[in-house]
Amino acid sequence: MYQVIGMVQSRAFRVLWMLEELGQDYEHVAENPQSPGVVALNPAGKIPILIVDGTPITDSTAILTYLSDRHGALTHPAGSLPRARQDSLTQFLLDEFDAALWLAARHSFVLPEEMRLAAIKNTLRWEFERSQKVLVTRMADGEFVMGDRMTLADIILADCLGWALNAKFPITEHRLTEFLDRMRARPAYLRARER
Repeated sequence: MYQVIGMVQSRAFRVLWMLEELGQDYEHVAENPQSPGVVALNPAGKIPILIVDGTPITDSTAILTYLSDRHGALTHPAGSLPRARQDSLTQFLLDEFDAALWLAARHSFVLPEEMRLAAIKNTLRWEFERSQKVLVTRMADGEFVMGDRMTLADIILADCLGWALNAKFPITEHRLTEFLDRMRARPAYLRARER
């Protein structure tokens, strides 16, 4: 059985959702970043952490990639062209969506107050809107980012879009709003949210 460490209201949600999609048993330990239990497993104090056979794996994308590869689901085979495209889209989401949202969070509540720059959020919102326009041109036809098959990129995108709404970053592309509505209606998403 897997053990997932991290609060649901963090990137740990991505891991919980994937495990629900995969139908895998797991234990969830709701720990905050920088808590003693987290620091003991990840000296950076960051969540999520996935424990597999006593070994901690950190970073939500690394965890999602490990789980999808291990279970042969929500991914394309390593070394294939669809996998290269999937990895490219995943990196785009991390660079353009996740990074902007994380930087906004850092300047909202993570950094010490004297280090925060409130004005940076206007630039980040502008970049986020521009990135949405680029993403929709890269998305395939179908209900998922890559077309008719769900991959880990869909979990990352849906989580980022939800995070954006909470941070008051508007979703300006109708196709992304429809995508988020579909993802949030998935039974596995709802089960993970209930935690």
